[in-house]
Amino acid sequence: MTVNIYDDLNKLESTLRKTDEYAEVKHAIEEVKKDKQAVELFKSFRKIQMTLQQKQMQGEEIAHEELEYAQKTAQLAQQNDKIMQMLQAEMKLSGLIEEVNRVLMKPVQEMYETMQ
Repeated sequence: MTVNIYDDLNKLESTLRKTDEYAEVKHAIEEVKKDKQAVELFKSFRKIQMTLQQKQMQGEEIAHEELEYAQKTAQLAQQNDKIMQMLQAEMKLSGLIEEVNRVLMKPVQEMYETMQ
């Protein structure tokens, strides 16, 4: 019997878009978008975050100045209520996605547990 898991995944995606967690992130992003300063601050925060992650993954050394800049940018972002609400909403959504991942991985975990 062939199963098309992608049909179920598409349903899951649709369901995710209907959750309170998703709606909260969407609303928080809209609030940030209304504030030009918050948008620019978040873009800067995100850019330095991505740059440091990429360097880390490539095994490159991160300069002291880059770390300082990242810390200052993060502090500024944390002081912005709209950005903080967005990040907190994103964390809730991430928690839901992690739970979905745990459930999806349960059959694989069970197979490995039979080896003990």
